[in-house]
Amino acid sequence: MANNIYNPDVLNCIANLSNDEVFTPPELANKMLDLLPQELFCSPKTTFLDPFTKSGVFLREIVKRLDRGLEKQMPDRQQRIDHILHHQVFGIACTELTSLLSRRSVYCSKFANGKYSISKFNTEEGNILYRNLKHTWVNGKCKYCGASQSVYDRGSEAEQYAYMFIHTDNPNKFFNNMKFDVIVGNPPYQLSDGGDTEERQRGGAIPLYNRFIQQAKTLKPQYISVIVPSRWFAGGRGLDEFRDEMLHDNHLRKIVDYPISSECFPGVEIKGGVCYLLWKRDSEGLCEVCTLRGDKKSVSTRPLLEKGADIFIRYNEAISILHKVQSFKGRSFAPLVSSQKPFGFRTFVTGHSLKKDGDVKLYANKTIGYVSKAEIEQNRHWVDKYKVYITMAYGAGEDFPHQIINIPFLGLPNTCCTETYVVIGPFEDKKETENVISYIKTKFFRFLVLLKKNTQHAAAKVYQFVPLQDFSHPWTDEMLYKKYGLTQEEIAFIESMIRPME
Repeated sequence: MANNIYNPDVLNCIANLSNDEVFTPPELANKMLDLLPQELFCSPKTTFLDPFTKSGVFLREIVKRLDRGLEKQMPDRQQRIDHILHHQVFGIACTELTSLLSRRSVYCSKFANGKYSISKFNTEEGNILYRNLKHTWVNGKCKYCGASQSVYDRGSEAEQYAYMFIHTDNPNKFFNNMKFDVIVGNPPYQLSDGGDTEERQRGGAIPLYNRFIQQAKTLKPQYISVIVPSRWFAGGRGLDEFRDEMLHDNHLRKIVDYPISSECFPGVEIKGGVCYLLWKRDSEGLCEVCTLRGDKKSVSTRPLLEKGADIFIRYNEAISILHKVQSFKGRSFAPLVSSQKPFGFRTFVTGHSLKKDGDVKLYANKTIGYVSKAEIEQNRHWVDKYKVYITMAYGAGEDFPHQIINIPFLGLPNTCCTETYVVIGPFEDKKETENVISYIKTKFFRFLVLLKKNTQHAAAKVYQFVPLQDFSHPWTDEMLYKKYGLTQEEIAFIESMIRPME
């Protein structure tokens, strides 16, 4: 029976179903397993856990490697397979459907005790578990994952998305306090929170992958290898504490980063890209950062936090550029950028279509309207000054070079805007404002924004690395490259990342 363990590979066909639960292609799963010491697959004592298995691809590929690695120690293949499946390979499924799919991939039967299972168990689950748990509600939110009670408090017949591995204070109990050497896999990335009106309007979702990684660490395995969205590099909703924890963790030894997610998951766009990483319990030191973009590969062993930076700089080539800019010890451009809702107006405000005496022009979402000065709740003193408007959000897409931010435009006196835009300024005269726009349009400016902008949103903090300039004259890239002493290699890298702004 064991000689016919694996059917023709169908897991490539279901590699991607949604951005919440992205299925992993076998080729990618093997690249992640390649990060591990390969002698782990030659020991009959090594234990592996995928606590968020979906297609079962990681477990299946681990079984293949153990099957080869233990051949000399256990020549009888059925005995070898029985040992591997009963004592070395374990999983916790995300949903009932993925539990069946995972068992089908690993045991060749959706029931571990079924007629066609390649190794007989006493239960249908075998070592791939699934429980349809319920969320634990506290003040309308799940205390484990943050799900909204108004959205996910469903009947027992509906999928709860209360993932087993993170909806417990004691994950050791699932396998009777068993110790795992390796935790590996591709956790669910986020949970849509349609019950939160404000976050829904912003396209918000609750990140989950950080909770899976933190839970995995509580089991104290020797190695953790997972693939997750790269947006944690810059933090954001629900990720700031996790980012700080990760960037100060010297056990994080390798990061393989794909700024273009479709190069890792064909056909799937995940804003900010994806990365897989290797965490080693018994090893500390610098992190090897490998960035893969098109046919370009960049590798550097370096600290996760550069001096003067509160985020991870994902591009190795950017480090020297940032150091040169910071050596000038100039002020940041960021204080010129307003907070969200610069005049107090939400996105859905449009004003009225006909202008009345004393009205102020309102730039809204894809429309222009008018409001009275009395309606302006914040920064009313900006209205009669010059300023720059630029949209808060800009989806740059995945193809390099990027534009990074939307095209800025001149804000004349007697104008204001909704939170669709941020305001840069204000300024006293039109010429100074136009010179600011010339600076924003440079590739240099937008490259430094890119270092902190991992999603479509561009709040004031993404402008932190941009240095303030003298705006008595306009700026060009040539002037900025010369001012900061950039080399031809550094200039070429900027030019490869940032496209001209039309």
